[in-house]
Amino acid sequence: MVLQDKVAVVTGSDSGIGRAIAEAYARAGADVVISYHSDEKGAAETQRRVEAAGRRAMTARLDVTDDRAVDAFFAKAKEALGAPDILVNNAGKGMGEKMPVAEMDRDLAELVIRTNLLGPLWCCRAFVRLRQQAGGRGKVINISSVAQHLPTAESAPYGMSKAGLGSLTRSLSVELAPLKINVVGIAPGMIHTPMTQERIDDPEKRESSFKEIPWHRAGEPEEIAALALFLASSDADYVTGQTWVMDGGLTMNWGGA
Repeated sequence: MVLQDKVAVVTGSDSGIGRAIAEAYARAGADVVISYHSDEKGAAETQRRVEAAGRRAMTARLDVTDDRAVDAFFAKAKEALGAPDILVNNAGKGMGEKMPVAEMDRDLAELVIRTNLLGPLWCCRAFVRLRQQAGGRGKVINISSVAQHLPTAESAPYGMSKAGLGSLTRSLSVELAPLKINVVGIAPGMIHTPMTQERIDDPEKRESSFKEIPWHRAGEPEEIAALALFLASSDADYVTGQTWVMDGGLTMNWGGA
C-alpha cells in the first residue's frame, strides 16, 4: 500500500472531497486525523470508514481560522497517532450567495478569506514545525478551486482566497524544498458534494452549469481523491509548487463561453 503507516491530517473531512480523500488514504495504508467544524455526525461516519479500512483514526472539531486551536489540534494529533506525514488543507467556505463588491458584507468577506487562506497557512505552520522536529520530509496538498484561475464576479473574496492559496502553494514549495517537503495544490471544478447538491438536483441549474463543462457532468469526490493519493505518494516526489486543475475542461472552455 502506497501510504503504509503514514499519518495524514485531512481538514474538513466530514463529507465530500475531504471524506473521499480520508477514505482513499486509509485504504492505501494511512492512519487519518479527521477534522470537522460543525458536522460531528458526518465526521463520525468518516472515522467509521477509515477504521473499516483497518486503519486508526482521530476525530476532533477544528476552527482553522483560530491559530491557537490549530496548534492544539496538531499537538493532539501527534499524541494520538504520531507526527503527521501528510497534510491536506481541505476545509473551506463559500460565499453562500452572490454579492457585488459594492454591497459586500465585511464579516462574510473576512470569514471566507480567513477560512480559505489563513486557515491553510496556520495548518501549514503547525505541520511544518512537527516535520522539522521529525527531520523533514512530508507532503502538503492544498485543495483550491478553479476560482484560483477564473474571475469570480459577485464572489470576489472567494476568488481572492483561492488565488492566495495558489500563491501560498508556490511560495511554500520553495521555502520547504530543503526539508524535502512537497507542497502542491488541486483546483477542482464542479464536484458532486453536499455544497453542489442543490444545483445538481435542479434540472435548470444543472443544465446551466453543465453547459460550460466540456465533459457535461460534475466530477466525483473519489476522482479528486485519486489525484490526492498520487500526490501524497512517493511517485510524486518530484512534483512541487504546482496546482493541478481537475474540472472536466471548464477552464479550457471559459473564454469561449
